[in-house]
Amino acid sequence: MSNTFVSPYLNFDGNAREAMEFYRTVFGGKLELMRYDALDMGAELSPADAAKIMHGSLESESGPTLMGADVPPGTDYRPGSAVTVALTGDDAGTLRGWWEKLSSGGTVTVPMDRQPWGDEFGACTDAYGIDWLVDISTD
Repeated sequence: MSNTFVSPYLNFDGNAREAMEFYRTVFGGKLELMRYDALDMGAELSPADAAKIMHGSLESESGPTLMGADVPPGTDYRPGSAVTVALTGDDAGTLRGWWEKLSSGGTVTVPMDRQPWGDEFGACTDAYGIDWLVDISTD
């Protein structure tokens, strides 16, 4: 049986590491943080941007997963849109179907494609202004 999850994805303006470490003190669990300079994303980064968090994942001992990151370099932080819904898992057919429906009539910000970390990934804002991330695990 495949696994598919819905998780809140919090956006931060340069303080994702601090915030995610705080949430670990609240919820417990295992925290993984990946900096922007951890992957070759094809862009020159300033030292300050390179040290920002590209992706953070806190898997709590009780089961829920909280994810978060600093907004990408060159992207404006939009207070009030600090939450994105992340759809993750290994059921490629289901996730691609959801992606097609969510992105139809909306704005694709990252086209669904294989990414440097190995997964298929896409990001969009749906027709109602909700931000979505879809990540299809290749593990």
